[in-house]
Amino acid sequence: MPARPVWSGAISFGLVTIPIKVLPATENHSISFHQYHLEDMGRVRTRKICELEDREVPNAEIGKGYEVSKDTIVAIADQELDDMPLPTAKAIEIAAFVPYESIDPVRISEGYYLQGDGQVAAKPYVLLRKALERSSKAAIAKFAWHGRERLGLLRVKDDVIVLHAMKWDDEVRSPETLTPKPVDIEEAEIERATLLIDSMTVDDITGQDWATDRYTEALEEVIHAKADGKKPPRAAEEEPAGTVVDLMAALEQSVQRAQESRGEGEHATVHAMKPKSTAKKTAAKKTTTTKAPARKTAAKKRGA
Repeated sequence: MPARPVWSGAISFGLVTIPIKVLPATENHSISFHQYHLEDMGRVRTRKICELEDREVPNAEIGKGYEVSKDTIVAIADQELDDMPLPTAKAIEIAAFVPYESIDPVRISEGYYLQGDGQVAAKPYVLLRKALERSSKAAIAKFAWHGRERLGLLRVKDDVIVLHAMKWDDEVRSPETLTPKPVDIEEAEIERATLLIDSMTVDDITGQDWATDRYTEALEEVIHAKADGKKPPRAAEEEPAGTVVDLMAALEQSVQRAQESRGEGEHATVHAMKPKSTAKKTAAKKTTTTKAPARKTAAKKRGA
């Protein structure tokens, strides 16, 4: 089922206007629960009650208001919000272009696909897309949705322009107070950690075995089991993990497991890091010791 547009407007690119429709770029497959009364399993619902009249109020009688003081509330109609003199109310206004790598990923939020609205949008849409691709830039824009003005990021994905909502500067917390105190790290530990990263590196996360929502799958098994009158599956008891004392040993084991999972030998052995000169001598010795038995075996076969 095709996604429905969540917003319609235009991209304002200098004096160029591109009519567009905004469609969700992601889907939510999470399982949702309702609230029930445990004694009789009656549905528990949230009702909107007027405090003055003590009765449930339908949505048609509910509006927005801002409490200026304890006894003063200013009512704001939806039409008044739509008529605000804000350039970004009906347009995604591009303000600047920046290298995509310069954007802090912490600031990037949900994404939306931008679809050209009508034939008149085809040429300027493709023009902006190709210009972004050739310049390797991303566009920084401003737009107004859901009662607030927001910062946005426009980039290209598979011939489609994508809009990401972004956080404002004052919405991103500083991580300075979270930085650990200085610690001593040996060069061998850094090298081994780098090797672990290389062993776990993939070209694309799409289609990987671990790129699945195991929580939702496990939750579905619980629901199906209880619906059939069976006991839900339970996780096997695991021994509590001990504190890692030898960091280097933990890295060694992690590298070995990563190599085995990638098919680099059922029992891949990771040797300790040594200087280059020593490593060459060791390799030469190993070559000699492994080839000698092969010659003896071949000689015995010929004799036989």
